[in-house]
Amino acid sequence: MSGGARPKSPDAATCTVPPAEAGARLDRFLAVALAPTVPALSRSRIKALLQDGMVRKDGATITDPSHRVKPGERYRVTLPPPEDATARPQDIALTVVYEDADLLVVDKPAGLAVHPGAGQPDSTLVNALLAHCGDSLSGVGGVRRPGIVHRLDKDTSGLIVVAKNDETHHALAAQFAGRTIDRAYLALVWGVPVPAVGRIEGNIGRHPQHRTKMAVVGAGRGKTAATRYRVLRRFGEGANPVASLIECQLETGRTHQIRVHMAHIGHPIIGDPVYGRRAPARSKALAPGTAPGTAPGTAKAIHAFSRQALHARLIGFDHPGTGDRLKFESEPPNDMRDLIRALGPAW
Repeated sequence: MSGGARPKSPDAATCTVPPAEAGARLDRFLAVALAPTVPALSRSRIKALLQDGMVRKDGATITDPSHRVKPGERYRVTLPPPEDATARPQDIALTVVYEDADLLVVDKPAGLAVHPGAGQPDSTLVNALLAHCGDSLSGVGGVRRPGIVHRLDKDTSGLIVVAKNDETHHALAAQFAGRTIDRAYLALVWGVPVPAVGRIEGNIGRHPQHRTKMAVVGAGRGKTAATRYRVLRRFGEGANPVASLIECQLETGRTHQIRVHMAHIGHPIIGDPVYGRRAPARSKALAPGTAPGTAPGTAKAIHAFSRQALHARLIGFDHPGTGDRLKFESEPPNDMRDLIRALGPAW
């Protein structure tokens, strides 16, 4: 299905203050008044344009965002072309499952970070997208860069949607904020959650002792978070299955949400180096064929799995340009499928 291309953003936009808006702050007034023409022009972007001298009132430059407007005043906002991104384009192979003039959906491999940052200056999804998209990026926030609406951890594989322009970026962000995006993940976890279908609710914030980790925190702290899950398969024989394959659906999108929530209920994701563990709870250290309920080779496969066994398998959203509901699915990558086979018969 192809999406409709959006018209090119104007180089300038004008508006006149109606009597009903007398006394409004200039930045707020412009954001509302220009929304029909430039829907992605946020107040923060308008403030930046004011500070750069890009707003004129009846011919005179005005730079104060808190200026109170008066009826009959006419404002002209110049919209400069987007600046080039500071990250450099890099020719990194991408699996693009959908693309049009407004957005693309990428099946991200495990090991590929989304953003450049401390310790990861390049070789990220952003670098790859800059090379892949080229001139089709019309700018996000005044910079010619891809609009990352949501993130996946570096070692989580699966689907991620990326905006090519401000309008699409803001529209998708609104869908995420309104919780109308469908997102489903596959995860291999230790043990079997009870009940088999459930909902985990618990605020997520910084761990009180380990500031690089997230944790479920008390009421009044962190941000609300909710994850729905269902058990798809159980692995291992006997009364205490070793592991299970579950599907998680996000109601919110907090940092490390699934990883934190599953660890919180005692079923951390296999291979998770931060919130997980290498062996099932209450069992001996794994050696091939020695842990209860494991098949030969299972322990070796678990120890060889060097990332959290988490895959973003589904994403669905309304296309901002056409209004069509789009839905995409992705099979787990080879390393996760190999681990599923190594865990032995499912029941």
